[in-house]
Parts: sequence; C-alpha cells; structure tokens
Amino acid sequence: MTVLIVFAVLLALLGIVGSIVPGLPGPPLSWIGMLLVYFAGRVGERADQMTTAVLLIWLAVTVIVSILDYLLPAKITSLTGGHKAAATGALLGLFAGMLLPPVGIITGSLIGAFLGELLVTDKGVWAAFKAGAGAFLGFILGIGLKLAVSGVMAWLIVKYAFL
Repeated sequence: MTVLIVFAVLLALLGIVGSIVPGLPGPPLSWIGMLLVYFAGRVGERADQMTTAVLLIWLAVTVIVSILDYLLPAKITSLTGGHKAAATGALLGLFAGMLLPPVGIITGSLIGAFLGELLVTDKGVWAAFKAGAGAFLGFILGIGLKLAVSGVMAWLIVKYAFL
C-alpha cells in the first residue's frame, strides 16, 4: 500500500510538471496517480476511500482536457486569422525556449508563432503578430487548463492518501 501511495504522489508531481513540459502527458499521469490511490485505499481498507465515480469523472475530465489541449491552439490561431504555421512555430519556439525556463518558454512560443506565420504566409507583420498572439494564447490556455486539472488531481491524491 505504501509503495502505491509513493508512486501516486510521484505521478501527481510529474503530472504537474508534464502540464508545462511538452511531451509529458500531465493530466494522464496525474490520473494514473489517482488510480494508484484508488487501489491503495481498497487494499488498506481506509475509512475515506476514493469512489469509483470520482475516478471515472476525473478520467472523463482528463480525456476532455487532453483533447482540448490539441484543439485550443489551432482554433484560437484560426480565429485570429492565422495559418497552421503559427501553431507549429509556437510549438517549436516552446521547445527552443525550454533552454531558459520559464521566460524562454513564453517568449520562445510567442516568437516562434510570429516567425512561423510571417515566413510562411507573407501577410505582413501585423497579421503575423495577430496570428502569433492567437497561437500563443491557445498554448497558454492549454497549459493553464492542464495545470488546473493536474493540480486538483494532486490535491485529491493527497486527500485520499493522507487525510
């Protein structure tokens, strides 16, 4: 039981980190931590156990947030008149900016989106700025959403494991 709880807490922390770092699926890692706490509660017969309903609700939230994380940048970029190049540039800038976190992640994403739009579409600086800002906003909203969900799941892990 203790091993499950230790791994659950580690997955909760990794889930929060994965909400910011590209390539790490933050909310799914946090949900796996919840699953471990669910099984640990069953083994240890705690008085306040996580219910199956809580686990399934957070599975649905995890799936929805994971899908939105892919859709938000493209949708907001298109709403601001951008091309796929702005969203791709934002992602590449995010990776490049990881060398200087957190400022590099934010500025890298914004500059990457701007350059991607400017170099591919040739609509001008103002249109590239608008599209870049849209792509950047989409990525920031996705990160914020993942952080909120992973943070709540981390709290639930702590609540059901220790409180």
